[in-house]
Amino acid sequence: EVQLVESGGGLVQAGGSLRLSCAASGLPFDDYARAWFRQAPGKEREGLSCINSNNGNTTYADSVKGRFTTSNDNALKTVYLEMNNLLPAYTAVYYCAAGTVCSLQFGERWFAYWGQGSPVTVSS
Repeated sequence: EVQLVESGGGLVQAGGSLRLSCAASGLPFDDYARAWFRQAPGKEREGLSCINSNNGNTTYADSVKGRFTTSNDNALKTVYLEMNNLLPAYTAVYYCAAGTVCSLQFGERWFAYWGQGSPVTVSS
């Protein structure tokens, strides 16, 4: 059975940094789109970044360009999200997902597998 497990979330002060990881197991194929989403309190879930496991190409939402960086360790089937210069508005539950394509719209329909989320709280 496919499992995605996020880790690395927690409490951080504004301006600080965190590095999230998402370890996958049981993926039936080698090539996947690996994405990060977040859901802030009272808001819809939004896509943040996506990386193609086969070529390393990345896609970022405009809201996090220059602040977040995603990377992928193909051997470990693990993706990372480095979050820098964090703002209180970034407080949310962060999710990783694996799917078919890195859509520019971050359409959730393309992602069949999801982690349970890692809470991130950014204090002022």
